[in-house]
Amino acid sequence: MRKSALVVVDMLNPYEHADADLLLPSVTEIVPVVEELLHHAREHGVPVIYANDNFGQWRSHHGEILDTALAGRRPDLVEPVKPDEDSLFVVKARHSAFYETPLAYLLGSLGIDHLVLCGQVTEQCILYSALDAHIRHLSVTVAEDAVAHIHEDLARAALRMMERNMAARVLRAADVDF
Repeated sequence: MRKSALVVVDMLNPYEHADADLLLPSVTEIVPVVEELLHHAREHGVPVIYANDNFGQWRSHHGEILDTALAGRRPDLVEPVKPDEDSLFVVKARHSAFYETPLAYLLGSLGIDHLVLCGQVTEQCILYSALDAHIRHLSVTVAEDAVAHIHEDLARAALRMMERNMAARVLRAADVDF
């Protein structure tokens, strides 16, 4: 029997980076969907794992990352999707949630073999995390209406690549089954 986890990628964001203005319209659209997906996962006892950039602050821990995001330009986009007391957290420094993080070990220790990905950015961190999950023989579902993009055309191509090349299920968040 499959055991799932919801992985929330880079949603704790101060939106003070070069691509923020291009990203914000898409993030604004997905926040309510991510919030509902989080509720659904928590309601069903599915582990929620936040994989988030550390903004180059190498002494940061998840509390500081959340505080930085809430103090940023758009706390209204962070507050609804912030971790609860049961959420797990992996600090990442590059695009993939797996690259030089303990995520693979954490998933193995929990017996997780299926990831549901949501967050940002579809054509970057979501794509690379899905690829790294695939090469680790984990099944992947991407909630297409719960991932934000900078470039819509690249995001569409990334979703097609995940579906075709990585056997990812790409579907609406309401259709995700954990």
